[in-house]
Amino acid sequence: MKAIVRKAKQVDSASILNLIKELALFEKEPESVMLTLTDIEKHGFGSHPKFECLVAEVDQKVVGMALYYPRFSTWKGPTFHLEDLIVSEQFKGNGIGTQLYSAFIQQSYGAGVERIEWNVLDWNTPAVEFYKKSGAEVLADWRTVQMHRPAMEKYLESFTQ
Repeated sequence: MKAIVRKAKQVDSASILNLIKELALFEKEPESVMLTLTDIEKHGFGSHPKFECLVAEVDQKVVGMALYYPRFSTWKGPTFHLEDLIVSEQFKGNGIGTQLYSAFIQQSYGAGVERIEWNVLDWNTPAVEFYKKSGAEVLADWRTVQMHRPAMEKYLESFTQ
């Protein structure tokens, strides 16, 4: 199935949020999505966007997305971090994920970044195998570290005492 892959526009914000919620359900964490439509509109399409997004359309309906943002590696220089690549469940297996993945790599290469990176859940075997087959290196010796706002606040309170 051939999709139209293009840069997201502000009118795509509701579709982007719906895809994020669908991914959270797939990852068994639907309660974790705190993002709102206003957040997407403000942070993705304002005067200083915090992220970029590609969307895949079939019959003028957004059915997938690749959301990414710039980073800087102290070893490599400019990089992009692919936060999420999502294809709606009913459209999986039609090559749309590959189209989004390829468009993201093309966008990254054209932007001159030295590296692209993303996370994949270890239990998502089809994704891990797809990435390996594409030439990506799935690092086993690195662990993702996260600190959410309440933990930041707690740390800062103890740090300043």
